[in-house]
Amino acid sequence: MESARILVALATYNEIDSLPGVVDEILRVLPDADVVVVDDNSPDGTGRWCDERAATERRLSCIHRPGKLGLGSATLEAARYALTNDYDIFITLDADGSHDPSCLPMLLAATQHADVAIGSRYCPGGATEGWPLHRRVLSRALNGLNRAALRLPIRDSSGSYRAYRACKLLEVPLERIKSDGYAYLEEILWHLHRAGARFTEVPITFHERRGGRSKMRLREVAGKLDTIRRIVLLRRPD
Repeated sequence: MESARILVALATYNEIDSLPGVVDEILRVLPDADVVVVDDNSPDGTGRWCDERAATERRLSCIHRPGKLGLGSATLEAARYALTNDYDIFITLDADGSHDPSCLPMLLAATQHADVAIGSRYCPGGATEGWPLHRRVLSRALNGLNRAALRLPIRDSSGSYRAYRACKLLEVPLERIKSDGYAYLEEILWHLHRAGARFTEVPITFHERRGGRSKMRLREVAGKLDTIRRIVLLRRPD
């Protein structure tokens, strides 16, 4: 996709230890892409680092928000930025090093025959490293529930390593996505599925973050379950 305009988005809150390396690797493997960081006023200086780096790197920009408003709202803000600025491909991944940027070219190539390419832990060849058993079991159970309740034809619907074709995102009412946190991951896929999106899964290895603290909490799991319930209740009969 030589002529495509590509935007890679990173949502951050206290990721100063990992973000510089992740940004460097993204710019290395996708030299024609731009990177936008949506920072929720990180007290550790993540946003300040972005501004300093952006002063000398034209491919990097930063959107500053007043506080910690959630992964979902940050990603949707980045998606609106991508659509407003006429990007063709919108890519998301974690800023904490859990997602290997070296997989980005493979994910990007997959959008040539799909509207949404998902970096998948659960398709053949995918894997998770560094997780305890209870997290593996919970993740598998949630993804199974997503397939059954939301009828999503996807093995890994709860990961954020994704590439979207902007022309298909334009068919999705982003303002109707209610989940501010991690539950947006399932909700946006449901809207895309209703819009007739073509999905593909690309195997990746998810690495547990090496520094900092995970943002995933029990309330996020509860939020996912509530989102599934809400969508099932709103879903029109087939």
